[in-house]
Amino acid sequence: SGSGLSWEPLSRAVEQVHLRCTRGSLEWLYPARALRVLLEPNVASAGHTTVCIKPASDFQGASIYVERGGQLHLVLGEAQGARPRHVSCFSACSAQGVALFLQASPQRDISRRTASFQYELLSNQSAAGTDFKKMALVEAMCRPCDNMELLMAICSSDFVVKGSIQNVSHDSENHLSQVDVVVQKVYRQKNQIFQQEEGSGQWRGPIRTLLQCKVKKGGGDFLFTGNDHFGEAWLGCAPRFKDFMLVYQAARERGANPCEF
Repeated sequence: SGSGLSWEPLSRAVEQVHLRCTRGSLEWLYPARALRVLLEPNVASAGHTTVCIKPASDFQGASIYVERGGQLHLVLGEAQGARPRHVSCFSACSAQGVALFLQASPQRDISRRTASFQYELLSNQSAAGTDFKKMALVEAMCRPCDNMELLMAICSSDFVVKGSIQNVSHDSENHLSQVDVVVQKVYRQKNQIFQQEEGSGQWRGPIRTLLQCKVKKGGGDFLFTGNDHFGEAWLGCAPRFKDFMLVYQAARERGANPCEF
């Protein structure tokens, strides 16, 4: 987090910011002149990543460009900042990571503006292309997980819950589907996506997946697993609960379960 007000008024220097985490956020208050943001994750796979950024709903005061071959390509204009669900992804082709260029918009007054966004760096294993819709392909491969994938899902997923499907809605414009889940038990959740309603006391939460997976409402209990992207739950393996328990008990008897459930 930083402010353009702290810079020398007559300076034309471009401020450099180095971000070394694989996910995080940047907040630029009172944008002035320009900011160059270098995403340089300290991970071995730095040369094989995809970067996704999601602007805040109140994004104002700047435009975002990505540097490619010495050229600047517009990612987000200030007028687009009102689209909080718009996520942009691009590949990091070199070990130096990705360079973003934030250009402050001209303004006559000193009213408060904030240019802020979240970012995530994804390995090529979990980002099959340069589109956020494809970012969830590993979590939503539109096919049932095999037994080993099921067993690994309960160990490594950001959320693991038992519940039933209340409703399924489709967003054709963004190629997304949303599964509204009534939760019976939360085994794990990284963020508070699934919450208890004050009135009914029931736990509920939305899970996203790709429209192409053609998710339909089904009866009975499921084990929902998946990962968190930008504070939203993305569907991974989702077997019927009784089917999962058969797989798990068989693996446990063989000593082949990778973690305890």
